[in-house]
Amino acid sequence: MSSNSILIVDDTPNNIRLLFDVLDRAGFDISVVKSGEKALEKLNSIQPDLILLDVMMPGIDGFETCRRIKANPENADIPIIFMTALSETQNKVVGLQLGAVDYITKPIQVEEVLARVNTHLGLRNTQRQLHREIADRILAEVELKQTLTALQQMQMQLVQNEKMSALGNLVAGVAHEINNPIGFLNGSIHNTKEHIQDLIRHLSLYQQSYPSAPAPIQENAADIDLEFLIADLPKLLHSMQGATDRIKGISTSLRTFSRADTEYKVKANIHDGLDSTLLILKYRLKANEHRPEIQVIKDYGDLPQIECFPGQLNQVFMNILANAIDALDEFNIERKLDEIKANPNKIKIKTSLDNNIVKITIADNGKGIVEEIKSQIFEHLFTTKPVGQGTGLGLAIAHQIVAEKHCGTLNVNSQVGKGTVFAIEIPIVAAA
Repeated sequence: MSSNSILIVDDTPNNIRLLFDVLDRAGFDISVVKSGEKALEKLNSIQPDLILLDVMMPGIDGFETCRRIKANPENADIPIIFMTALSETQNKVVGLQLGAVDYITKPIQVEEVLARVNTHLGLRNTQRQLHREIADRILAEVELKQTLTALQQMQMQLVQNEKMSALGNLVAGVAHEINNPIGFLNGSIHNTKEHIQDLIRHLSLYQQSYPSAPAPIQENAADIDLEFLIADLPKLLHSMQGATDRIKGISTSLRTFSRADTEYKVKANIHDGLDSTLLILKYRLKANEHRPEIQVIKDYGDLPQIECFPGQLNQVFMNILANAIDALDEFNIERKLDEIKANPNKIKIKTSLDNNIVKITIADNGKGIVEEIKSQIFEHLFTTKPVGQGTGLGLAIAHQIVAEKHCGTLNVNSQVGKGTVFAIEIPIVAAA
């Protein structure tokens, strides 16, 4: 029997009964509350090993509940698994950024619940056990460093796999769902074009054969502006075709971002990865009540395909671009709207080829990074963000992917008041 405790936060009786029965039979100690407010009160008296948190609830929703839990240092390390029927990728990414470790999709499946709960409790128990062992034994300096390094690598790999797997599955699922209706629309528009042309030809033939139509027919033609309709309808269908082609392109970009890596490196287009990552982050680049839209300037060179793990490189681009957006938003807090408009937020992405080395730079015009922080920026668990808003793993994982997986380099250059540049260099051909 397991001694792990789980707090269920859900306002739906059927979900509560299902989860309680499943987890109780599995040997867990179960507590149940029906709102975010009650969950915060409950955490004053208990410290569960894991929280199952519903997203949509009366009062404060799951996202706000998660933010408040993670803001409390006493509760910040409790794993939170969201339960949701939401299908929008943006909503799920928000949950992961708030500090959740996973999602369970509604309607709830028993096997999925047990698998995800056991996985994250296992990780938590492993970390606790490692911490206890380290605390219980006085290790030699070399042994301690080796143990900490191994733990860091394991944590980064686990976070990398969990986040990219969850995000990749979400994005791939959205792309798949888009394809079906778009395929139907494309076929329907094509058939409609043919049908409209047939009707127009038939109407033209009728007008040629009966040029002097009865007065009611002529009046109706004038009322509906028949000549304009005949000219405009094909244009309208052409515009609809362009819109469906655009959506199909978005679906292709989503699939590009979510592609799963194989055991071996494959040839891939770096620009496709950058563009698909920008698409995922587009909602964060748009204008909001605090600032205009962040301008993205692309200066792409003529690059060949390179041997790489495309999914992992997409994660590198995601971490760096997301950090650039964060840096600009933090800079904007110190500036008035007029100042922002006078010196608008910009992110510039440049790619080039030099001696079989692909160079990628991602630059922002934020406030820059001071020297003491810049020297620690790739360190494991180092972050300047408040508790619950950052893990300190993003850039550490990015550096590991570039250096260890692709035999490349990832460097940062920054000037206070002028901005920051991340420079990635990757050889075209994989190392033997």
